[in-house]
Amino acid sequence: MTKFQDLGLNEDILKGITDQGFEEAFPIQEAVIPVLMTGRDVVGQAHTGSGKTAAFALAMLQEIQPRNGIQGLIMAPTRELAIQISEEIKKFAKHTKIKVATVYGGQGMGIQLDALHRGVEIVVATPGRLIDHLKRGSIELRDITHIVLDEADTMLDMGFVDDISFILDLAPEDRVMSLFSATMPTEILRLSEEYLKNPKQFLLDADDLSGEGIDQSFLVIKDRDKFKYLIDFIKPIKGQSIVFCSTKYRTRDVAKFLHQEKFDAVAIEGDMSQHRREQSMGKFRSGKADILVATDVASRGIDVPRVELVINYDVPNVEMAYFHRIGRTARAGAKGRAITFVSYSSVGDWNLIKRQIKVPLTDLNEQMGIQISIPDPLKRQMPSRRYGGQSRGNYSRGGRSGGYGRSGGRDDRGRDNKGGRRRNNDRDGGSKNSYGGRSRW
Repeated sequence: MTKFQDLGLNEDILKGITDQGFEEAFPIQEAVIPVLMTGRDVVGQAHTGSGKTAAFALAMLQEIQPRNGIQGLIMAPTRELAIQISEEIKKFAKHTKIKVATVYGGQGMGIQLDALHRGVEIVVATPGRLIDHLKRGSIELRDITHIVLDEADTMLDMGFVDDISFILDLAPEDRVMSLFSATMPTEILRLSEEYLKNPKQFLLDADDLSGEGIDQSFLVIKDRDKFKYLIDFIKPIKGQSIVFCSTKYRTRDVAKFLHQEKFDAVAIEGDMSQHRREQSMGKFRSGKADILVATDVASRGIDVPRVELVINYDVPNVEMAYFHRIGRTARAGAKGRAITFVSYSSVGDWNLIKRQIKVPLTDLNEQMGIQISIPDPLKRQMPSRRYGGQSRGNYSRGGRSGGYGRSGGRDDRGRDNKGGRRRNNDRDGGSKNSYGGRSRW
């Protein structure tokens, strides 16, 4: 592998890299850094945990001049990911005098204004809050030389495309731009064609959705039995675990039950205040909490190397979410384990995901001798995507009630059944999602 010192990075940046214990570059870093440093745009596709944050951050730090205004802009879909990116850049920039500010919905505007007034060279932002700052004039883009769109596919899913276009139209045309995404849907390719100039494409790991290095298994059980098995799997773990749930309600219930069982667990979900979310993540990152219970808002915003186990308490809503979730373990080449609990109503969705997994997958029902009895209608259920209120096999999107400790309005996977289109509760609100002039989140 190529060493960082061979990539042309200056001594101050190399000191920051050494402080983090890194010496050799990951493949995406080796490929992307030299290209960005020549001033050419980049489109990068790589799975989570591959080191793409360092790839664009190190190239940006190399070209930015201290005390010369805001020159670098990084946009991320969620506040957790924005915070994580900022923290990583600050570590690499430790010896450079380059300052970083993070702006996102849910944090008081005054804190962000103070940071900006002290002078920064790089801004990491969620799109909604960035637009708030642009409209009030606290951030200007006239000196921007480097722009990064990270997790572009998630920003697309969260409805940020118009916001991104608005922001990019305000930025100078003469800039180096990179776009990173785990998947490349048509809308993302269209965005890259419109705003990137002759980009160099790096489709590293584009076909590797297997979760290599992760021991993956699944267990088909009744929904009401999930908590029993959760305790059984978590008890022997010496490191940290993450439990992913489909909704904020489920997240709260699972965290509450873990507390009752005397586990050190914290939770993250969309209705929590930013202060509480940061408190939870701080406890988990510092090791004061052993278990994090979270919705998918956290599947792209956690970089904790000690995570040994990921449990999908609910099958994810879309196939790619599965790989983002399990990617929270086995970080940077380490080993890890992922277990998915499949309720009877989720068998069809799980079958869709299984087709994408290219490594051996353990059936825990066979291994543990657990008999399953799926009702005939569900056995015949054909997998279908859930858009526009379409039926999931024999259960309609908005019609089935019951669920996990609640009645009416949630199905047995803990999802909200309100009919029509579902709001994403973990979206950063910014300027577009407000009621009465106030940010939703």
